Amino acid sequence: MVYLFFIVGLIMLLTGAELLVSSSSKVALRYGLSPILIGITIVAFATSAPEIAVSVDAAIAEQSTLAIGNVLGSNMANILLVLGLSAMLSPVAISRRIVRLDIPIMIGITAVVYVLSLDNSISQFDGFILLAIFVAFMIFQVKQARKENILKEREPKIEPGSKPLWVQILWFLIGLALLVIGADFLVENGVTIARTWGMSELVIGLTIIAIGTSLPEVATSVLAAYRGEQDLSVGNIIGSNIFNLLLVLGLSSVISGSGLVVPDSSLVFDFPFLLAVSIACLPIFFTGFRIARWEGAVFLAYYIAYLFFLFLESTEHDLLYEFSFAMSIFVIPITVLTLMVLVYRFWKKE
Repeated sequence: MVYLFFIVGLIMLLTGAELLVSSSSKVALRYGLSPILIGITIVAFATSAPEIAVSVDAAIAEQSTLAIGNVLGSNMANILLVLGLSAMLSPVAISRRIVRLDIPIMIGITAVVYVLSLDNSISQFDGFILLAIFVAFMIFQVKQARKENILKEREPKIEPGSKPLWVQILWFLIGLALLVIGADFLVENGVTIARTWGMSELVIGLTIIAIGTSLPEVATSVLAAYRGEQDLSVGNIIGSNIFNLLLVLGLSSVISGSGLVVPDSSLVFDFPFLLAVSIACLPIFFTGFRIARWEGAVFLAYYIAYLFFLFLESTEHDLLYEFSFAMSIFVIPITVLTLMVLVYRFWKKE
């Protein structure tokens, strides 16, 4: 039954993603809204709903490390897994607005949350700070949209044979419901399996739950990239990461009352790794403003390596030292050198 519910959850996720992408794209076209704005706000909020539900529930149950692991793991999965799969399916074009505005915002917010966590906690006061930044971010997005003439007074653009607005909204809500319920099925049954394997609460949050709650982003972004809605695909990922850091962690820490405890391992490894991955997006994205298939493969390979590291660490395997040494001495420096060469070639060409 566990595996049956897992498969049912996967089917619900894929169906929900199809409805979500289709309905939001049609609403954006109808009212002249930018796919980037739709992706970074409405769709990002919708696909972050499982993270909100899981982290808030974990905070109420005083399982703060699960809440922290869920957010950090989901954000790493969004960048490495979701973008990697999307680019491998079809090279993803990146708009200049995302590179010059949204990604630096994501990097800055990641750094702010990291600094707030350095005392091994995200207090209730820190949570209010994150929620205030979230409100400011949403206001900024609306003002930026008006500045770019994305939101402007015009007659609705109704395509021949298109369904009424209330039908599109209904499909959007149905898609959202399927995403949330499907993710819940996957997470609940995935955690049951993981606990039988003796995995820790933090590792469960960073892996099983993080991947499970990121599946809406996986399904939505990959499907959007496949259908050519690339601004919607990338905007969803960037927006979801910002929502997770500000809204999910902010709500969780405020509701918990005593705040969220941040483990030392997250401060030493998970936060720096997420920050490094976020920064690595800039040179990859702005060199040609696209993610090539091989770059997507690099993202995916790093995510597999990250999961392998967590497995070795949780099991205290003998290969942990050798693997860490190889990554720090060979793999990471070679990747950094490659990024530097890409940036130099792009600069020289320009």
